[in-house]
Amino acid sequence: MLLAGTGGLAAQAAPAPGGGASAAGSLDTGGNAAGAAIDAAAPLTNLAHLDFLLDTVPLTAVPGHTTYRLAEHPDVLAPWTYADHTDGVYTRVGGGDLDPATGHWTQGAYNADDIARTAVVYLRHWQQTGDESSRENAFQTLRSLTYLQTDSGPNAGNVVLWQQADGTLTPSATPIELPDPSDSAESYWVARTVWALGEGFAAFQNDDPDFAAFLQDRLHLSLDSLNEQSLAKYGEFDVADGAQVPAWLIAGGADASAEAVLGLAAYTAVAPGDELARIALSRLAEGVAGMSAGSVSEWPFGAIMPWNKSQTLWHAWGGLAPAAVADASVALDRPDLLAAAVTDSATFTPQLLAAGGPDNAWSPTPGEAQIAYGVDSRLQGLVQTAEAADAPGLLDLAAITAGWYFGANRSGQPAYDPATGTAVDGIERDGRVNPNSGAESTIHALFSMLTLDANPTLKAAALGIDTTVATSGLSVVEAESGVISGTGMNVMPESAWTGEANWSGGAYVALNAGDTLTITVPASETARNVYPIVNQGEAASGSTRWTSGRQKLGSTLNGDAGAQGITDAAGTLSPLSLDRALPGRATMVTGTTDGAASVDALLLQPQISTVAVSGTGGDSTLYVSATTETRTQKVAVPRGFVLTQRGYDRAGQAVAERPGAKGHDRAGQVTIAPGGFTLVTLTQR
Repeated sequence: MLLAGTGGLAAQAAPAPGGGASAAGSLDTGGNAAGAAIDAAAPLTNLAHLDFLLDTVPLTAVPGHTTYRLAEHPDVLAPWTYADHTDGVYTRVGGGDLDPATGHWTQGAYNADDIARTAVVYLRHWQQTGDESSRENAFQTLRSLTYLQTDSGPNAGNVVLWQQADGTLTPSATPIELPDPSDSAESYWVARTVWALGEGFAAFQNDDPDFAAFLQDRLHLSLDSLNEQSLAKYGEFDVADGAQVPAWLIAGGADASAEAVLGLAAYTAVAPGDELARIALSRLAEGVAGMSAGSVSEWPFGAIMPWNKSQTLWHAWGGLAPAAVADASVALDRPDLLAAAVTDSATFTPQLLAAGGPDNAWSPTPGEAQIAYGVDSRLQGLVQTAEAADAPGLLDLAAITAGWYFGANRSGQPAYDPATGTAVDGIERDGRVNPNSGAESTIHALFSMLTLDANPTLKAAALGIDTTVATSGLSVVEAESGVISGTGMNVMPESAWTGEANWSGGAYVALNAGDTLTITVPASETARNVYPIVNQGEAASGSTRWTSGRQKLGSTLNGDAGAQGITDAAGTLSPLSLDRALPGRATMVTGTTDGAASVDALLLQPQISTVAVSGTGGDSTLYVSATTETRTQKVAVPRGFVLTQRGYDRAGQAVAERPGAKGHDRAGQVTIAPGGFTLVTLTQR
C-alpha cells in the first residue's frame, strides 16, 4: 500500500574524479544490475557514474573569463556531456564531431548546463549526507562554471555554453545555437548558472565564507545582466495568438526561468535581506506562475506552459516550474504563487500519468519518448508542492511517478541502476531503450534519488512499484482516418512542425463550407471529453458543429485565433473543449462546418482515467477525474481481499470518507472527487 505509514550489487569502481582520462575514457560497468533486488534500507543515490563523467579541465585566464583563485589552482572539474554504452562499457564523448588533430569537438566536451546541474547534485548530496568528496566536487564544478561566465565587457553576466577538453571556450558551436555567440544574450545556461550559484551560496555561506562571497558576487553579476534584459520588461505582456503572456521570462521560457527561481529561492531563504535577489525571485516566480493554463476539462489541464511563444507546446524537459513556484512561495511567504504549482501537480500530472507516463512533450498530442529529466521534474514538483501546500495526495502521485525508474515504464525494465548510478538516456513509445547514460540523464536521476533518500516513506512506496499494468487516459484518433463528405481532402504538409506545435500523425483534414467529417472512435466504459484539435487561423472562418448521432456535443471556431504577436506561426493548433461529453457506447463523431476548417485529430479524455501499477508494494490503481461531478466506480474485490482507498480533491487534499467506509470497502465501490483522484489498493485480510 502506497505511503501507508512509514541492493543489490556493489558499485563498480570508477576512475578517481578528475583523473585526467582521455576523451575515449571508458568505464566497464561489470554488467547491469537490472532486475536485481534493491535494498530499501540502502541509499539509492550512487554518484559513481557522475564521478566517472568528471574530468580535470586546465584553465588559463583569458579576457572576460577567470574564476575563484585561478592562479593558485588552475585546474577544475567538469562532466563530459555524453556517455555512450557499447557491450557493457561506457565511453565519455563530447557534443558533435571530434577533430583528431586538435582534440576539439564541433560543440565541446563540456557544457555550462550540465556543469551547473552537476554542481547542484554534489551540493545537495553534501548537504544531505555530509560527504566531503561531494563538497569538493561541488566546489570544483562551481569554479568551473564561473569560468564560463563572462565577468566583464558588454556581455558580463552571460555565459559561454561549450568548452573543449583542453579548457578552450567555444563561444560559437557547430551547429550554431542561439544566442550566437552563446554569451551574447540571456539563455537557459544563464538560468542554470543562477540556480547553481544560489544553491552554492546557501551551502557554502558558513562552511567557506570567502568562496560564498565570490559566488554571491557572481550571482549579482548575472542578476544585473538579467535586469538589463528580460527582467527590464517586468510588468509588460506580449501577445501570443491572442493571449497575453509575460514578457519578462528568461529566454521567453517558464522552463528556463524556473531553474533560476530554484537557485534564487535557496539563496533568499538564507539571505532574505538581499533585495536584488529577492526582487528577481519574486518577478520570475510571478512570470512562471502566470504561464498556468487550462483546467480539469480544458487542455492543458492546469499545466504551467514552458514557452511564451506557443500556447500548445508543453514539454517535460525544463519542467521544474511547479517545484520552483512552490519553493518561491515559501521563500517569499507568498501563498498566491502556490496555486499554479498545485494545479500543475494535482490536475495535470495525473492526466499525464494516465496518458502513459511522463512523456517528453505534448505538442499538443502525447507522442514522444520519456527521459529522466521529465520524470525528475514531475517528481520534484510533486514533492515540493506537497510540502508547501500540505497536500498529501501529491505524494501518492510521486510514488507512481518515481516507479518509472524501477521498471514501471514502457520498457518494463529499470531505468536507473543504484549499483552503478547510471540512468538510461530515454525510453521510446514502443519500449525501446536508449542505453547510453549521459550527463543530463544521470544528473536528473540522481536528483530523484536524493529526493527519495530524503523521504523514506515515499522511497519505500516507490520501490514497491516496478510494473505499469495498464493505463487508460488520453488517446488520439486522427482526423484523416475519418470519412469526408464534400470537397474536403487529407493534407500532408512538408513538415509536421507548424512553428509552435506539431500536426498529429504529420497530416490533417482540410474542410470547406458545407463539408462533414465523420470519425470512428472506439467505444469506452466511461463517458469521454472530446477535444477536436483545430488549426485556427487569425481571421474568422465560421465554426464546426460536432455531434454523435443525434446528440449535440458542441462547436468549435475554425478561426478567430487572435493576433499572432510574438509566435513563429499565425494561428494556433489547439485542442478545443466541447460542451458535452461523448457517451461511452458512442463510436462516431461528426463535424459539420460552415467555413474553411483545418482539423488535425480528436483528443479523447475519459472522464475517469486509470493507472494500474504493481510490485512488491501490492496492486494499486489510480482513478483520475476529468469531470465536475463526484463519481463512483465498481471494483471487483477478490475473496479474501479488502479494498483500501484514499481520495483527494483537485488540490491534492484528502476528501472526507463516505459514511461507514472508514477507508476500507469489501463491496468494491470507489469514490472519485470532482477533478480529483483516488488511489485504490487491494490487500489481503
